[in-house]
Amino acid sequence: MRKSHPVRRAVLATAATVSGIVLLLSLKPASDPGSAAAGGAVPPAAAQSPQGGAQPIGNGTVTGDAAQTQYGAVQVRLTVSGGKITEAEAVRAPRGGQSDRITSDAVPRLNQAAVAAQSAEIDAVSGATYTSAGYKESLQSALDKARAAGSAGAPGAAGSGQGPGSARARTVTGDAAQTQYGPVQVRITVDGGKITEAEAVRAPRGGQSDRITSDAVPRLNQAAVAAQSAEIDAVSGATYTSAGYRQSLQSALDRAGG
Repeated sequence: MRKSHPVRRAVLATAATVSGIVLLLSLKPASDPGSAAAGGAVPPAAAQSPQGGAQPIGNGTVTGDAAQTQYGAVQVRLTVSGGKITEAEAVRAPRGGQSDRITSDAVPRLNQAAVAAQSAEIDAVSGATYTSAGYKESLQSALDKARAAGSAGAPGAAGSGQGPGSARARTVTGDAAQTQYGPVQVRITVDGGKITEAEAVRAPRGGQSDRITSDAVPRLNQAAVAAQSAEIDAVSGATYTSAGYRQSLQSALDRAGG
């Protein structure tokens, strides 16, 4: 019999080894978590939850801090039900001159975006960069307050079922009252049959009216909460604004059943 040449035996052995390795590699699982992570994919267990998802949002109404912008303050109020934002509104926004047009166009869109996104991660409205930035800042503040209250469950916090801001609290907006210098519209928060907060969501703006409104409205708001009715005194120097405020306040009270 002819003997196998040593070189031939070596070649055959090498070929067998390579074939074995190829076979083993072909049996390797197609899905390799380590490879996926190395390629930038995130395994399902590592996927991040939505912003703030780990913290419940307390039911009720909550107002964020006022965010100062180059053209005026922006302040957002949220209404939360079932742990979701059901309404967002800017209770303060830049007013006067060109700001009136920008605000009237941008704010409704920002309100809708906040409800749709359920977070402060919303796009700025074109042409309203400063207002959008202030809105998002105040919106985030309101969300932080709602989440803190929802997590704490402390008396008086949103979602606690007790005190201002509880699930029993509701906001009611009166009809806009027309005055010689512009409309006045009042919104109240009612909890347990009592007014816990009052605010003018619309008031005369522009020129001298800015000074009068900034002085009179906070005093009228305080008076409404103190009186628990529309029987409040007019602010000196703001006769028309005071009259419009009381008219809209009474409208809000009528709707609230108070």
